[in-house]
Amino acid sequence: MNFKPHDYQAYAINYIEEHHVAAVLLGLGMGKTIISLTAISELMFDSFEISKALIIGPLRVARDSWPMEISKWEHLRHLTYAVAVGTLAERKAALAKNADITIINRENVDWLVESGNFDFDMVVIDELSSFKNHTAKRFKALMKVRPKVKRIVGLTGTPSSNGLMDLWSEFRLLDMGERLGKFITRYRECYFMPDKRNAQQVFSYKPREGAEEEIYRRISDITISMKCTDHLTMPELISTQYEVVLSDDERKQYERLKSELVMTLSDEEITVPNAAALTNKLSQLANGAIYDDTKNIVEFHDRKLDALEDIIESANGNPLLVAYWFKHDLERIRKRFDVRQIKTSKDITDWNAGKIPVAMIHPASAGHGLNLQSGGSTLVWFGLTWSLELYQQTNARLWRQGQTSGTVVIQHIIAKGTIDERVLKALSKKELTQNALIDAVKADLGENK
Repeated sequence: MNFKPHDYQAYAINYIEEHHVAAVLLGLGMGKTIISLTAISELMFDSFEISKALIIGPLRVARDSWPMEISKWEHLRHLTYAVAVGTLAERKAALAKNADITIINRENVDWLVESGNFDFDMVVIDELSSFKNHTAKRFKALMKVRPKVKRIVGLTGTPSSNGLMDLWSEFRLLDMGERLGKFITRYRECYFMPDKRNAQQVFSYKPREGAEEEIYRRISDITISMKCTDHLTMPELISTQYEVVLSDDERKQYERLKSELVMTLSDEEITVPNAAALTNKLSQLANGAIYDDTKNIVEFHDRKLDALEDIIESANGNPLLVAYWFKHDLERIRKRFDVRQIKTSKDITDWNAGKIPVAMIHPASAGHGLNLQSGGSTLVWFGLTWSLELYQQTNARLWRQGQTSGTVVIQHIIAKGTIDERVLKALSKKELTQNALIDAVKADLGENK
């Protein structure tokens, strides 16, 4: 297939070629894979600036999506590649190929560095946000070899999914601390102040006045951002809520657990060890079941199951993708409905072929680069996640370029007056912060014309 880049894609390719360090914040479904591969090809065979490239990504994306993209496009057919995932023997065999591009999952970055086989002069990190934890092994390992790398690109659509604090480690890895400092403590002191605290213990921080703008200004020279809605004809996105209401007795039980950290349900005692674990238990109750102290499932209500039944019926046979969070959500849904979980390549193929009326997916496995837009246009959130990154990525499985329906519906089943409402509100607030970052460094395509 011949590649005819959109204007924004051509701009992004040039940006990567012109910047030795680049943070490319591309909206979901905008083709960051083909953009990066085209830039690698040109840097390797046109300007001869690099000789070997390493691509780091989520497991399934590293194993399937990147190789598929290389094989798909005519102008990339000359590139040799090796996929270093799987067993130790398989990873060693991949490195022995000495390919132009080596693709590895992020969990094996530590192994790659410690093996002494890191000889790459360009690194592309697919989903830079997965390196937001500066204490993680993958971050520390990559920092060890970062001085050897001539060019580095960080790709993501969700750079600050949990707030501005995430940005430090991501940009520390990219520019080795040039813009936001070499130490997290200094970054925190400069741009944040304590928010929630208990005596001397600080639980969270909030940006100082003007800090947000200053952070964006400091990273703007190596950062480009684009939203799919600015450059692509996207389907209409409709977000709705289907509210369910707990009975008076259920409400009392819910409030008792919330205030006393203990409740009795079906003669089983459920206790919560601390306030931190409380949100997890309250989310379980909102969904309709809870794990007791011995990890058994105790039913609480069927209101979300009833709501899902109404939604399935109103779909009139049109495919539905249902996102769940707890294992007991999946088990209870399976007992009541004929559903199929999206896990394998065969599941993905069958879904996109319209062979699965109701498909179940967990946000943590809905991962980056998973294309499900051909199989349906309605996503139902049975249980929510606190993670903005997982939330957006799951929605983007359907709401993306290539979606043939003119409208994508994201429906949230919400238990009224419960933690569900707080989770939705938190996701909304995090999105405001992230959107502010993306808007602050948005690419001006006029410069490329």
